[in-house]
Amino acid sequence: MLLCLWRRIPVFLCSILLHFFDYLLINIFGVLYLKEYMGGGDDDDRISKLPDDILVDVISRLSLKEAGRTSVLSPRWKNVWKHTPFLNFDADGVLQKIMEHHSSKELIEIEAPKYVEWVNSVIRSHKSPTLKEFKIHFHLDNKYEISITQWLEFAISRQVERLELNHENFINPNEYYCLPDFRSFASCKSLKALSLNSMHVTDGAVEFFLRNCPLLEELAVCCSHKFSDLEVCGPSLVLKHLDLQHSYDFRTLKICAPFLTSLKVQITKGLLIENVPMLVDLSLTSYSVKGLISAISCCFSQLEVLCFSLTSINKEVMSEHGNFPEMPKLKKLFIEYKTCGYESLVRLMAALIRKSPQLEEFALQYNYFPPRVRKDRGVEDAMWFPNNHVKVFKLSCDYSRVSDVMVYIVGGILGNCAGLEKIIIDTSDGYFPVNDRHKIARRSKAKQQLEPQVPRHIEFVVL
Repeated sequence: MLLCLWRRIPVFLCSILLHFFDYLLINIFGVLYLKEYMGGGDDDDRISKLPDDILVDVISRLSLKEAGRTSVLSPRWKNVWKHTPFLNFDADGVLQKIMEHHSSKELIEIEAPKYVEWVNSVIRSHKSPTLKEFKIHFHLDNKYEISITQWLEFAISRQVERLELNHENFINPNEYYCLPDFRSFASCKSLKALSLNSMHVTDGAVEFFLRNCPLLEELAVCCSHKFSDLEVCGPSLVLKHLDLQHSYDFRTLKICAPFLTSLKVQITKGLLIENVPMLVDLSLTSYSVKGLISAISCCFSQLEVLCFSLTSINKEVMSEHGNFPEMPKLKKLFIEYKTCGYESLVRLMAALIRKSPQLEEFALQYNYFPPRVRKDRGVEDAMWFPNNHVKVFKLSCDYSRVSDVMVYIVGGILGNCAGLEKIIIDTSDGYFPVNDRHKIARRSKAKQQLEPQVPRHIEFVVL
């Protein structure tokens, strides 16, 4: 009987109830209050009698579209959703449809105006004086400049704490929206996190936020093409996370932030890092090992997570791999190797593992495997790098063909890492999408080739 009744409840109402129950479970004070408040009376609609702040809290746990649909429940609920402090304009379903569509540009032309009107209509109705979060995620170009700027003004005027504009790196950079001059904007002293993706952002705009947002802890500016000489510096900065990925136009980038814990950049030339005593998580791209070492020499000893992409290595690795400083605290290492020459890779891999005595997780992405291993005594010697702390090894590669090099590298890890507990082989990490039949074939090849050499006590996973 109960099951039949449950099936008759609209899906969005079920979602409300589930989120409400979640609220009760995680909010002990709310539970005690609700028990007392809902204890008497015979009215079946006791939820609607709850105070506004509790109803808004419950609504805020729904998606924005689900929250809007609650207005039809009763007159009491008509305006509750308009007070939510979380405005996340999620369009994942449409974005997925665009990605899969054979003529995605034409589909964007159809869907973008609908998205803009949705955002505008919500903003016109919104009543909350403050915002915890304002998030835009859609393919939008400078055609919608007026609307996007108005959204920014709205969010900042509502003392937003987390602001995200993600226009997706899908449109022509020449058509990017350009972030306006913020000197005429209202104060943004409440801003704690700012994320800007696929738009033109200048050095001055970033430095404005750094100067005028005393609570800013997270800053991400990705796929911007207007940087030149940027300084992220200041003794009063509370910035903890800085992400400048896929922004390549820097002449110089200076970072001096005493509370910074994680940094993601894709340059080493012109990069100056100093006074970052709390930096433990670093991700960057370099054209050479020498440039990599030079750029981050001040923080090797404190790093716990290091991710780097090397794009042009040949004989240079042979002479530079031994110059890596000790990394006594490093626990996670990820290498993306974007060039040919597995001999250089083996030497680099071995040197890094030797320099990281506390390493627990090692991940390697490499898509240039030759079909055969060239026998080289120097390479054989380099494959000796004992480390008993490594527990997880992940190899990501385009497994469209069988390669002895994969067996060679996995064998080297097995032979040197006595504490190994898990090996993950990700066969999907190629540059081009593949259909399900090819995915199954790749997994089958990897399993057939590598599983026989993996001891039974080690978990072996093929993705």
